[in-house]
Amino acid sequence: MQFTSEQRLDDGVLEREFTLGEIPGTLWTPGSAPAPLVLMAHNNGLPKAEPRLVARARYTAARGYAVATIDAAGCGDRPRSAADEQARADLRRAMQADEPVDEIFESFIGPLVENAVPEWQTTLDALLSLPEIGGPVGYSGGWTALGIRLAVVEPRIAAAGFFAGGYVPRAQREEARQVTIPLLFLLQWDDEGNPRQRALDLFDAFGSKEKTLHANLGGHTGTPWFELEDGCRFLDRHLK
Repeated sequence: MQFTSEQRLDDGVLEREFTLGEIPGTLWTPGSAPAPLVLMAHNNGLPKAEPRLVARARYTAARGYAVATIDAAGCGDRPRSAADEQARADLRRAMQADEPVDEIFESFIGPLVENAVPEWQTTLDALLSLPEIGGPVGYSGGWTALGIRLAVVEPRIAAAGFFAGGYVPRAQREEARQVTIPLLFLLQWDDEGNPRQRALDLFDAFGSKEKTLHANLGGHTGTPWFELEDGCRFLDRHLK
């Protein structure tokens, strides 16, 4: 892991950009060390510099956590395959024509998840070798499909916060039954692009004995700010 830049923020959080082979990432660390680690994944395709993710990361780091995100394969500025580009073009066309889009989502989100998981695990290995990070590890992010897969294959993740705001492939909906860690699941009740019943069915499928659903009125980007504070209290219970 090679750090390429750093800046000290007003709240004392250190923000550093890094590269790990071909993987670009950002790490935020608080003044106290060692700190528990939170992996914060963004929705598929978006960059790690997405403003809402950065705001959540900085807030969480100021609460005493090391927070890391990466641009996984096919995300941000990293190259996308010709098949991915075609699927995205098909998706835009179908949405403009108000046609069904589930099969198009399946065709490219599933492979994105499969490609992203080993890169996140490689990143996790490198992060846990740093003296300023002391585990345990949590997952918090809008990319629920990736979080489900990581929770199934990565025993180092002790708790997760998911957002019911993105398409979850059928494979991950089935895998949800294998997820047993504590969960906090956020749902925007009026999310125009994500059927409410599908999100409720996913919550019901999780195998966790401790799982909490927070539902708020509003569309996809209308999650109330207080949910970030509640999310940190959830992390406090399970990572500190």
